[in-house]
Amino acid sequence: MIPLITADIIDVGVRNNDINYVLSRGGLMVLMGALGLCFALVCQKSASIAAQGFGTQLRNAMFRHINTLSHAELDKIGTPSLITRMTNDINQLQWAVAMLIRLVIRAPFLVIGAMIMAMTIDMRMSLIFFIASPLIALVLYIVMTGSIPFFKKMQSGLDNVSLLSRENLSGNRVIRAFDKQKSEQERFDESTQSLAKTAVSVGKISAMLNPLTYIIAQGAIIAIVWFGACYVDAGELKTGQIVALVNYMTQILLAMIVVSNLVVIFTKASASAARVNEVFDTLPSVTEKKEKSAEFIENTPAVEFENVSFGYADNGYALKNISFKAEKGMTIGIIGGTGSGKSTLVNLIPRFYDVSEGSVKVYGNDVKDYTFDKLRHGMGIVPQKATLFSGTIKDNMLWAKADATDEEIEKALKISQAYEFVDKMPEKTDRIVTAGGKNLSGGQRQRLTIARALVGSPDILILDDSASALDFATDAKLRKALKEETGNMTVFMVSQRVGTVRGADKILVLDHGELAGFGTHKELVKNCEVYREICLSQLKAEEVEE
Repeated sequence: MIPLITADIIDVGVRNNDINYVLSRGGLMVLMGALGLCFALVCQKSASIAAQGFGTQLRNAMFRHINTLSHAELDKIGTPSLITRMTNDINQLQWAVAMLIRLVIRAPFLVIGAMIMAMTIDMRMSLIFFIASPLIALVLYIVMTGSIPFFKKMQSGLDNVSLLSRENLSGNRVIRAFDKQKSEQERFDESTQSLAKTAVSVGKISAMLNPLTYIIAQGAIIAIVWFGACYVDAGELKTGQIVALVNYMTQILLAMIVVSNLVVIFTKASASAARVNEVFDTLPSVTEKKEKSAEFIENTPAVEFENVSFGYADNGYALKNISFKAEKGMTIGIIGGTGSGKSTLVNLIPRFYDVSEGSVKVYGNDVKDYTFDKLRHGMGIVPQKATLFSGTIKDNMLWAKADATDEEIEKALKISQAYEFVDKMPEKTDRIVTAGGKNLSGGQRQRLTIARALVGSPDILILDDSASALDFATDAKLRKALKEETGNMTVFMVSQRVGTVRGADKILVLDHGELAGFGTHKELVKNCEVYREICLSQLKAEEVEE
């Protein structure tokens, strides 16, 4: 409406020297400006609420979805990429939503409104608007479609920068130990230079936006002034109407410039949306049983493998035709060379991966017949890498059983041989643990992760090489305590040390993914060449026969 009021001031107020008319119309313009400010503030607040809410809900939804993915999908996408998508990509989308509400939604109203108002002034002159507006829109479309592939490449480049940053920050001691700072700096520089080149390429395309839109819009204004002067000279239009038409074209130009400047944001958001959707489109390969969970069957083996074979994606078989039974209360030692499939085997019990062939049974039922909660709630799992979470020691101990008593925690700490050093701390179990347990030694972290698994008194305890940082004396005490205190608990003990597994009820020997032997220490020394070689590599001949 403002350009029409301006036209009235020129054609009526100024032409007739009517100062009161000019002041009244000027007052109306001030009022409309004040209303516009109020509406802008409401729009700004609404945009902020909507964008922040959108970002929060999207992050929560992505985090929930990531937690439904199995190990295979997490391995495929990678931790650095998931972190970049959850932070940088969602930030881009959040910013795009804010700009969409604040600026982009207004643009069509301004453009269409200006074209309609131009038609009310003069139909012939409005043809200029109908020619200029689609041309500007076409330029925006061409630039956007040309930019999107580059922005996708940029986000992938950010993934790589994130990966290198994560590797260098977490492995900085190793890098310094091998004096690799220079080569790592070169790797990082190469990655950032590649990212910079992509950014320059997309910048060249984006730089064409303003010049092209200005040329089209200014050409339209020249046409309005040129033809408008002819119509004014002929008495068919008034001077104020020409000014109004120029203002409407300027309004369209400003709206289009706003949109063109936002093209970069929206092309980035489009690339980010594709990456976020890629995560949502990734479905877990290990799905939970939806109906009622099966129940543990009494008087059946705690764990049974029947002709199990398993392979990671594109890597062939990691396990081949594995069959064995672990009765309730037994301790099963698992030993083998590096890459023989020890960790893979125990990861199939809690169903972190699904078998390729055969079946894994827990207490008489296939693991696929249980809900995750039922299956894993009855297990205590200590992974190869000892991971603690920020909080207190007690907070970490309550993971398996939220209502565990101090007596239960103390018992678990004593079995895991962690009670001795925890009791010496001034804060006891209230000692603060930093993220990852970095303020504790490797052996302390391992003992606390074992205690955490023991607090819930699980039916099945899986120790995946979780005593590797312990000295031999502490390791022996741990094994003795486990044997004496765990009762009917079935224990799987993965280790590279013969001394750790030799006292187990049964020992499972793996060799290149195949079952090389299954029996007691004495039986395997006589009958399993692979086990005997492992023993002789660590013990004296007379110690092996003991």
